[in-house]
Amino acid sequence: MSIHQAPMPLCQGAFSQLLIIDAQERLAAAMPEEALTRTVGNINRLIGAARLLELPIITTEQYPQGLGRTIAPIREQLPASASPTEKTCFSCCTASGFERALTSQPERKQVVLVGMEAHICIVQTASGLQRWGYQVFVAADAICSRDPANAENALARMRHSGIHVTNTESVAFEWVGDSSHPRFREMSRLFK
Repeated sequence: MSIHQAPMPLCQGAFSQLLIIDAQERLAAAMPEEALTRTVGNINRLIGAARLLELPIITTEQYPQGLGRTIAPIREQLPASASPTEKTCFSCCTASGFERALTSQPERKQVVLVGMEAHICIVQTASGLQRWGYQVFVAADAICSRDPANAENALARMRHSGIHVTNTESVAFEWVGDSSHPRFREMSRLFK
């Protein structure tokens, strides 16, 4: 790296919030089993990490009357404060009420995205958040699409657009930042 290049950005707990996009019953039922298992497990690890560090958790549901609620294995891990924003638009950024959930803590300009479907709602939301001036991180192992090729395409597009593609464990350990952090041992247990 030359001295003139910007350093690689890291997630910081003091500035981050977790956004879980459309992890719903009918969408989950259409996902490849292995991808779904990985995605749900990693979303739950990030929920656990966010709860340990008291980071805001935001959720959305795409047309819940048709696609169902957030799946039980994720919904059961969420704090009561994470009631979903219902939407019919694909980008969360165009959903009524979504911006208020984000700006309730304006210093939190980093948003970590996880959920379904990578090539539709996640890519469109990442683009919208970036336009709003947020630093956007996507945990590649905590998103999925019905067709894995579409998820890979979405990740490539987001990388090319300056979205930070990362993974669950990197996010969690960037949030704590140091093994002397008082919640480090608890965080480590989420990944054993």
